[in-house]
Amino acid sequence: MAVKDVLDLHICVIGAGMGGLATALALAKQGFRHIEVYEYASNLGFVGAGIQLAPNMARILDRLGVWKEIEREAVDLKDTSIRQGSTDEELSHVDLVYIREKYHYPHMVGHRHSLANGLYNGCKREKAIKFIFSTGASDVKSYGPRPSFTAVPRDGQPYPVECDILLAADGIKSTIRDQMLQANNIDAKIVNTGTAAYRIMLTRDQMKHDPELLELIDGECVTRWIGPKRHIIAYPVSNNTIYNLSTAQPDVNFADAPSATYTTKGSKPEMMKVYEDFCPKVKRMLDLVPDGEVCEWKLRVHEPLQFWVHEQTALVGDACHPTLPHMAQGAAQAIEDGGVLGVVLSRLPDASPGSINKALRVYQEVRMDRAYQLVELAAENGRQMHLGEGEAKKARDKEFAEFRRTGKGAVPDKWADADIQRQIYGQDVMKIAEEEFERLFTSL
Repeated sequence: MAVKDVLDLHICVIGAGMGGLATALALAKQGFRHIEVYEYASNLGFVGAGIQLAPNMARILDRLGVWKEIEREAVDLKDTSIRQGSTDEELSHVDLVYIREKYHYPHMVGHRHSLANGLYNGCKREKAIKFIFSTGASDVKSYGPRPSFTAVPRDGQPYPVECDILLAADGIKSTIRDQMLQANNIDAKIVNTGTAAYRIMLTRDQMKHDPELLELIDGECVTRWIGPKRHIIAYPVSNNTIYNLSTAQPDVNFADAPSATYTTKGSKPEMMKVYEDFCPKVKRMLDLVPDGEVCEWKLRVHEPLQFWVHEQTALVGDACHPTLPHMAQGAAQAIEDGGVLGVVLSRLPDASPGSINKALRVYQEVRMDRAYQLVELAAENGRQMHLGEGEAKKARDKEFAEFRRTGKGAVPDKWADADIQRQIYGQDVMKIAEEEFERLFTSL
């Protein structure tokens, strides 16, 4: 039976990560009445480390009605310090206070649990959103005009699901993406970057006996210690009760097959060896990590895709643009996807499959170039921060010194560069989708 009212379209979202939650909530806020979210985990008992809450993310979270809850536990960054890992010498210092005035939202940092839980709580307040936990999605039978897939409960019999719109927010290992590409005779396998990360959270109690470390957790500063092929970025979260450190370094177990979650049990002696030439302050923090509690993440990406949309099915977040963490935009870009999907689908002139496909392609037009530009920018920033001795490093450090002396010019750490911030924080993707929808929709 054909759907007569656009808002009665049955929309299935696969995956309840940041992108999936933001998408479901954005659709509910636009008035859609029938949204199902399939999540393989048994519940959303969120874990993880710190996360940066950039203004372009906060803008959308505020429109979705969840920003104030998330903001309450976040730390408002006032500045950033880029330092030489081996000596703790400050290479450059950037004031971040102006960000709130310029972009109407501050650059804050928080715990991933607070961000995800804020989105989840927002979803739970919407009667239109139904969560189906402990259930994955596989075996896509059709991508349209009525997408259909097999729902696979962890404890139960698989069963078929049919919907009007299928949105795959199932992460970098997306089964929907893989099947969609295969259906179009395209292969885009996940790429090992050769880089791994330790994500560490230290409590105030662990740091309180060290005055230098206590100063870090009590501050409102994000610090990046850089060295050859490695860096550590760190900041306080959860109202300055936890100090978050995220590292990036060569993956010594590069040849190993990735685990199901891309995490492996790390070795504390190995971690300490990787950063043995960093300054005593950094090494004291790393040494606070209890033996047996070191976790290592394998950093993965895949080549840019030619398309995100096939018939009435679309990819969201890491399923189509996984991003290295060096610009702190991975979650923000997934949330931008959700915001834009809410806009374009709410402007459907009718509920026909043809209109749905065109609206999804408007989403792709608005989002694809920006997302892939940030994917490349993050990779390039990592390369810049990881330079070893040589002329390139000398030129980079000269730029750092010039900015520190004059406050003018480019900052080699692109995350802290005002021109790059303007490109990222200053672009309102939901507004662009609203203003450009008619033109793009009629041109497709």
